[in-house]
Amino acid sequence: MKIAPEIEAKYGRTRLSGGEVLLTLVGSVGQVAVVPNTLKDFNVARAVCVIHPLPHISPEWIAICLRSPLSQHILNSRANTTVQTTINLKDVRALPIPLPPMAERQNITGLVSALDDRVALLRETNATLEAIAQALFKSWFVDFDPVHAKQQGIAPEGMDEATAALFPDSFEESELGLVPKGWRWSTLNDAYEINPQRKLKKGEIAPYLDMANAPSSGHGAESVVQREMGSGSKFMNGDTLLARITPCLENGKTAFVDFLAVDQNGWGSTEFVVLRPRKPLPEYHAYLLARHKPFRDFAIQSMSGTSGRQRIQNDVLGHYLLALPTEEVATAFGVIVTPIQQRISANNAQAQTLATLRDTLLPRLISGQLRLPDTADAITETLSGI
Repeated sequence: MKIAPEIEAKYGRTRLSGGEVLLTLVGSVGQVAVVPNTLKDFNVARAVCVIHPLPHISPEWIAICLRSPLSQHILNSRANTTVQTTINLKDVRALPIPLPPMAERQNITGLVSALDDRVALLRETNATLEAIAQALFKSWFVDFDPVHAKQQGIAPEGMDEATAALFPDSFEESELGLVPKGWRWSTLNDAYEINPQRKLKKGEIAPYLDMANAPSSGHGAESVVQREMGSGSKFMNGDTLLARITPCLENGKTAFVDFLAVDQNGWGSTEFVVLRPRKPLPEYHAYLLARHKPFRDFAIQSMSGTSGRQRIQNDVLGHYLLALPTEEVATAFGVIVTPIQQRISANNAQAQTLATLRDTLLPRLISGQLRLPDTADAITETLSGI
């Protein structure tokens, strides 16, 4: 963002040079970033602490120490949560920064960077895979591209002849408007199970997902814990969880359940709507629909309640209309998107393995309890399996 020079001159203290370490002080406290040189001369918000490392200490090392479980625990334990979560600069200044020999700091930094790069690559790959699935969902079931192509005597793009033959070459009138011949319009209530029955006894220990760990982008849950079953939504693998309360719905909180054991049920926040497509639609259809902007806009418009506590109304959400294809088209869609979903799930699991390895080794490496050569075999074995 550009601001007038006379105004910018008043905020010289917040002007960045590149190489600083940033630490959030308000809201989601404890987030850490190193300022790249491309952001030189930008200004930073007052709610962010700007740390200038001494010349002999790299910003990457400071960032690693600040991200460590010890520093994060100290920040969380000393945070003031009276109105909103905040951290005092005095507590930031008191954070311990171990200083092993420079060569060892460089080796540890290199290891952490390699693990972070691998995690980032897996997440970038998943974003690309999901974009492919979303594009296919929109092309087939919203824009009806294959039908329009065949109507014009053109071979549909991106599919073989056998798949193209499954699509009609014309539309037909219905009470709800044009629909591909042989397809039909359906309400969400008819096409999906909304909050389907799942068996889980009160007091039973089971995987639990809270709203904070539901992703705003991508389908993988951030963290799942074991917790005694109380009051909440119940789900199984293949279900899609959609936040039903403001601002979580607007912020994109949505998850595809792929983290349970076979035939295991889990549970989570009462503020999830659980969606499950009826056959022949594949399971991932629900997740792709839940990320589809027109559907999310409809869900947001269905919300009611007092300001700040508005929720989706299931009876209204159930009236959402979607085009249901023939069984053959639905099956063909599943054949394509299910392997995409499975690869995304596998990448998420691999990224979590790497992140766990990093977070397990880092405190011991920083403190000197563990030397990097001692971890080489474990690291090599983990990386070779990914």
